[in-house]
Amino acid sequence: MQELEWRGIVYQQTDEEGMKELLNKESVSLYCGVDPTADSMHIGHLLPFLTLRRFQNHGHRPIVLVGGATGMIGDPSGKREERKLQTPEMVEHNVACIKKQLEKIFEFGGENGAKLVNNHDWVGSMNVVTFLRDFGKNIGVNYMLAKDIVSSRLESGISFTEFTYTILQAMDFYHLYENYNCKIQIGGSDQWGNITTGLEMIRKLKPDGEKAYGMTIPLVTKADGTKFGKTESGAIWLDPEKTSPYEFYQFWINTADADVVKYLKIFTFLPPEKIEELEASVQTEAHLRKAQKALAAEMTRFIHGEEALEQAIKISEALFSGEIKKLTAAEIQQGFKDVPSYEPANGEELALVELLVAAGISPSKRQAREDIQNGAISINGEKVKDIAYTLSGADKIEGQFTVIRRGKKKYFLIKHS
Repeated sequence: MQELEWRGIVYQQTDEEGMKELLNKESVSLYCGVDPTADSMHIGHLLPFLTLRRFQNHGHRPIVLVGGATGMIGDPSGKREERKLQTPEMVEHNVACIKKQLEKIFEFGGENGAKLVNNHDWVGSMNVVTFLRDFGKNIGVNYMLAKDIVSSRLESGISFTEFTYTILQAMDFYHLYENYNCKIQIGGSDQWGNITTGLEMIRKLKPDGEKAYGMTIPLVTKADGTKFGKTESGAIWLDPEKTSPYEFYQFWINTADADVVKYLKIFTFLPPEKIEELEASVQTEAHLRKAQKALAAEMTRFIHGEEALEQAIKISEALFSGEIKKLTAAEIQQGFKDVPSYEPANGEELALVELLVAAGISPSKRQAREDIQNGAISINGEKVKDIAYTLSGADKIEGQFTVIRRGKKKYFLIKHS
């Protein structure tokens, strides 16, 4: 807990002293959950699970819950309107995808190996009478109405389905407490209401004084007030097919100086002395961006592995130096995923002037000739000044791509079939 407090990870606790005493006394099982609302988690999901992994590193046993049942209901938290219900097939697909990502974050073998559970296993077959008698009876309507996650929706409207979500999550905590001796639930600050409802459920069903605890983690914010984890192209996903390792690396390396030390503390497992060293470098040699490079490397290695990190660094260095020919076709695909592209017709003559106009790189043949003569056009990092130049096989990286740059920063990708 001292480490978590130093890193700025602790936001709320239901019983600070009791939880510290428990953690000092024994190896504890604790859990955090995620609903499969998409087929990938994004970096906004990371902090609670990384925090759970810190507990594992200190000898405690993490239980990772994927909400196969609650994902079919929808958490009202943070929403102004009802979530669109997913089909069982969609939820099942999303669960399978998210499980693979969670397996990269936790160690599942050994004495304190993580356990992966799906709440559909104990909720999916439950009948409505059991739900109402054994669980609904223990949570009062007035108690639920006082929760922010419910009260914030009363004006715009909330269905009975989403109204009962907090009871379903409370059932999860009780089930894990009863069957896995799980004593602690952690989650984002928006989960405080659900966590405390779980403690209320345990208290009602276990009136002999047995104790459980809850802890929340602060919402991650950026110093400039903009939302963390969002870019112009959207969310930063953990799935490499949605957000490539290069894009993932670039997100972290572009962290502002005002945010980088905080992110090193809450997201990485670097020791305090290393983080303090990097903090000093931000103050004295910010232009070297040592802290950002360390943050990007740690996060990319942890989520995507060493090979993907090396590839991301290689792409970054090639783009910075302009030495595009050093990249493979797969690396070109990653590095130039979002640049404008053009695919010539099969067998089309690739005279450079014609290509520049056809691909929308230069607005006219006259401008294309001027751009070439002025040295504004580069092919795979090398300037071309010959207006009669025609692309050859040597200009096609692995026969698939040609990268054309106009000026200093405008890249275009030519795709060869």
